Amino acid sequence: MSRTSRTARIALTASIASLSLFATACGGDDRDSGKAGSDGGKPVEITYWSATAGAKETVDAFNKSQKDIKVTFGLVPSGPEGVQKLTNAIKAGNAPDVATMDYSMLPEFASAGSLEDLSGASGALVKEKFPENINSLVNLGGKTWAVPFDVTPIEMFYRKDIFEKHKVAVPKTWDEYRAAAEKITKADPSVKITNFGGGDPALLAGLSWQAGAKWYGTSGDAWKVDMTDAASKKVATYWDDLLKDGLASKTPLWGEGEQKERATGKTATIIGAAWSAGSFPVSYPDAKGKWAVAPVPTWDGKPATGMYGGTSFIAPKGSDTEAAAEFIEWVTTNPEAMTARIKSQKTPSSALPANEEMRAVAAKEFDTSYFNGQDVYALAGQAADSIVPGWTWGPVNGAVVSAQGTSGADHTKALDLGQAAAEKAIKDRGLKLAE
Repeated sequence: MSRTSRTARIALTASIASLSLFATACGGDDRDSGKAGSDGGKPVEITYWSATAGAKETVDAFNKSQKDIKVTFGLVPSGPEGVQKLTNAIKAGNAPDVATMDYSMLPEFASAGSLEDLSGASGALVKEKFPENINSLVNLGGKTWAVPFDVTPIEMFYRKDIFEKHKVAVPKTWDEYRAAAEKITKADPSVKITNFGGGDPALLAGLSWQAGAKWYGTSGDAWKVDMTDAASKKVATYWDDLLKDGLASKTPLWGEGEQKERATGKTATIIGAAWSAGSFPVSYPDAKGKWAVAPVPTWDGKPATGMYGGTSFIAPKGSDTEAAAEFIEWVTTNPEAMTARIKSQKTPSSALPANEEMRAVAAKEFDTSYFNGQDVYALAGQAADSIVPGWTWGPVNGAVVSAQGTSGADHTKALDLGQAAAEKAIKDRGLKLAE
């Protein structure tokens, strides 16, 4: 699937430009990375923590591929629990040399001085091997703090049989999506267009991103927060109205009952991301051939999307950055790493590598029969090309997610809670908040 992608030419011009915002994060020197050499015949030993599937098998493959570096793998919990474990380890001085981290958490850890600066060791790699829009998520304050792993454009998955039964065209705009919801639910009140009852603020963020919102930015050496802007409110109101009018299910994302609704044809679409496709054969095996993938609807009919999740590789404070960088380069750009990762998994993987050369390997291993031969990697790559430029994450997203998670199915309330939480957390951390 090697191709020249417009993704590489879209600049997600991250508004983090002031070095002073990351002045506390002065770890790591800017030395050039050479090959990590062995000491007296003994390999350099480093540790790697991750919650991602196939990580251990990737480590095993790396260790077999060379003798200069030995990586010891540690499985950690996903989500907030894993973030807290890493935070505690950094504070205690016993953090791993390499870890995986969501893009949304990078500014928080970088601004706290919890990461090594990888500019010298990995800066050139990031610039040369990864799309510019992903570069801007890992290059903060003029420094490189991580190496991208995947890109996660939002897409729409829909039940072809339901749409065909009710003679509904696949929606290209959000207005058409609502019209489809009205027609389907009118014909069969037990079927809703999707479930969107809260439970995952990251999707609300991604859809706001798609609409042109910019939740975080900078003004000089101060942070700006704007989660109650017109674009975000438009998104929140849209979904709140679908829920209020009985067109969308109030079942929370990832909540109890979600899988049953989706497996039994009670939801006609799923708003997910590139990585979602791999879960369908396992979660909804009896619906093989009934689900299809399409671009997520947009506000004006022109291709546009945001991201839902996404993972990078970091070197926590105190890491052996030279050895860490060599391992990170291998695991993010070497086809052997992707092969080891995918072949080890019991469930299909549709994670879209940020490095385009790795996509061909991943696509080759994915069984497209569930989606009637649709090339889910090609579709995800096209979606990635349409990621809206201009989004960046802020230094207190953990606090924002915690606050928004209490809003239930009220998305307008989630925006208000997120705004208040971000402003308070920025001040509490001693960072400057723009007026």
